[in-house]
Amino acid sequence: MNPIVEFCMSNLANGSQKTLEALEKDPNIDVLEYGCLSYCTLCAEGLYALVNGEVVEADTPEELTERIYQFIEENPLF
Repeated sequence: MNPIVEFCMSNLANGSQKTLEALEKDPNIDVLEYGCLSYCTLCAEGLYALVNGEVVEADTPEELTERIYQFIEENPLF
């Protein structure tokens, strides 16, 4: 089972699109997009994604990508 990374469409528009595009190239990660993930405060404050149901935040798309990979490494599914 692959890690699941979920993005909010509004947050993609705010800048996390680059992270989504980078993660979609990784066959070991399942990437999903939703209209809203109901984290509106986080969405307004910066970039974020849900990784296996946990919030991962960052200020830049590059930092978000790095933090997502770090989270996956530190929190294996098995």
